[in-house]
Amino acid sequence: MKKELIKSISENARLNLTDKETKKFLEQISEVISAFSKLQKVNVKNVLPSFHPIKLVKRLREDKKEPSLNQEEALSNSRHKKDFYFKGPKVI
Repeated sequence: MKKELIKSISENARLNLTDKETKKFLEQISEVISAFSKLQKVNVKNVLPSFHPIKLVKRLREDKKEPSLNQEEALSNSRHKKDFYFKGPKVI
C-alpha cells in the first residue's frame, strides 16, 4: 500500500489528512488488506453460498374461508358510526 493511494482516497473523500494521519491510515489499511488476503487462501470449492445465516422457513398458514361479521354486526358496538361506516377524527 502506497502513500499516494491514501492521499488519493482522502482527496476523494474530501479529507485533509496530515502526514501523521496518512501514515497511521496507511498502517491500518495495510493490516485490513492483509487480513482479507488470508481469506483468498481458504478453499471454498465445494461450499455453497449462504445468503442467510439460518434457514428460512415459510411460516404462513393456509388461507381458509371462514364466516365473518356482517356490516351491522361489525358496527353494533361502536358509538362512532355514520352511514354504515366507522366514523374517525377529521384529518385535515
